Formats: sequence, C-alpha cells, structure tokens
Amino acid sequence: MSAVETSSLQPAASWRDYYELGKPRVVMLIMFTAIAGMFLAAPGLPPLNALIFGTLGIALAASSAAAINHVLDRRFDEQMARTRNRPLPTGHVTERQALGYALVLAVVSMVLLWGCVNALTAVLTFCSLIGYAVIYTVWLKHATPQNIVIGGAAGAAPPVLGWTAVTGSVDPHALLLFLIIFTWTPPHFWALAIARRDEYAKAGIPMLPVAYSSDFTRLHILLYTILLVIVTLLPYLTGMSGLIYLAAALILGSLFLFRALQLKVRQDARLPMQTFGYSITYLALLFAALLIDHYVTIRLT
Repeated sequence: MSAVETSSLQPAASWRDYYELGKPRVVMLIMFTAIAGMFLAAPGLPPLNALIFGTLGIALAASSAAAINHVLDRRFDEQMARTRNRPLPTGHVTERQALGYALVLAVVSMVLLWGCVNALTAVLTFCSLIGYAVIYTVWLKHATPQNIVIGGAAGAAPPVLGWTAVTGSVDPHALLLFLIIFTWTPPHFWALAIARRDEYAKAGIPMLPVAYSSDFTRLHILLYTILLVIVTLLPYLTGMSGLIYLAAALILGSLFLFRALQLKVRQDARLPMQTFGYSITYLALLFAALLIDHYVTIRLT
C-alpha cells in the first residue's frame, strides 16, 4: 500500500477534534471561576469589555495550553484507557496541526487581553499558560509525586486573572480565591489518580498513588480536605463575604470531608471517582455561593 493510500485512510480532523483539543469541560470550570473573579472584583457589575474580552481571552489561553498538553502527552495518552481516544492518539489530528491551533489560540488570546483588557492580565495569563503547558506537563508531571501540588498554581490562577481584568491590580481577596483552588486541586486530582493508578503506573507517571500507595494518597486527600475547609473560611473571616457564603462553605466542606473520610476508611472501588465527581460540583457551588453572597450583601446595605 502506498503512502498516499495509507494517508487517505486516516480520518480527517473535524471541528469536534479541535474542540476536544481544548479540553472544553476543564475550560468551562476555568471560565466560571474567572468570571466569578470579575464579578467579585466589582462593587456592582464588571465593565462589559473586561467581562467579554477578558473571559474570551482567558478561555482561549486555557484552550491553547490544553492543546499543547495534548501534544506533549501524546505518547502517554496512547497508553491510558482514559486518554487513548483523544484526537492525537487516534490520529485525527497531527502534532503539527495541534501546535498550529494552539499557537493561533495563544496569539488571539494575548491580542485580546493586551489590547482590550490590560497588560497585567495578559502577562499573568501568559505565565499561567506556560506554567501548565510547559513547566507542569514537561517537567513537574514526570519529576515528582508532588507534581499536582506545585503545578496547581497554574490551575488556581483564573479567578485572579478575572479580578485583574476588572481592576488592573492583584488584590489580597483575589489571592484568597487563588488559595482556595490551590488547596482544592490535590484532593480533587488525587481521587482521580487513585481510580487510574494502574494506567499512570503503566505510563510511568509518578502520581502519588503510583510513587507511594493508594492508602497513602487517601490519607493525604483527607488531610488536604481538612485544610481546604479551613481555607474556605477565610473569605468570611476577612470580611470578603458574609453569612450566605459561610453557610455554603460549611455545608459543602462537611460533605467533602465526609467523602474524603469514606475514601480513607472504606476500600470501595467506586469511591475515588465519586469523590472526584463531587469535588468538581463542590468548587462550582462554592464559587456560586461567593457570587450570591456578594450581590445579596450589596442589596441589603
């Protein structure tokens, strides 16, 4: 069979393949926390240009980083059941196409943020892109079992980016939002790592349950969840939010603690993915509570 005939058998890339390169489900959560940062930064409604162009620019940068991650992780994705159907392992998209797509997204993102929002947001977004797509994916992910702890800084940046899009500065309250996501990331991702331990081991990626054990990881999930509950009280204790948020943080945190404790004491194969799923719901509801509290408080004063 000739090279031309072989290439003709390769499935052509569709818009859906490029859409999947951007990890849309992850980006949607990133966009929500970034938008939350924008609204929390404003006493009323955020400026329309910051809301529209800031959200679009941050989303495009996150999608660019995700596409680069697909390229750099291709040989590992091919070995894991969770990722082997991604556009690159299936051959739907070539590495050159994926990198070109990522470059276009990154350039458009920087143009929008620099030209329509502000320079600080553009610089911080670019640093976040490099932190995830290069520092975490190329080095940290394969260098240490603490990869997700250190690399979590890039994933915790979106609410800060949203805040700076509105104010042009980094506020201590924005850093509290950063701290919440930074502390949330390890128990969130380690639950998935337990469920996919054998796949990570096969791919040679030293996630915590691979480098040590699932039981060791379960303990650390519980400890980090306790720390997370404490950290989520800081917006109330510093006067950033009120009783609505406090009640939500305590209820959501108690449920997270219950799941982490279950994960620690019960050897149920379903619990890691259940905990992982709840962690996503937890973060979305926590930030929703921050927003509700912010505007209800404004109306009552």
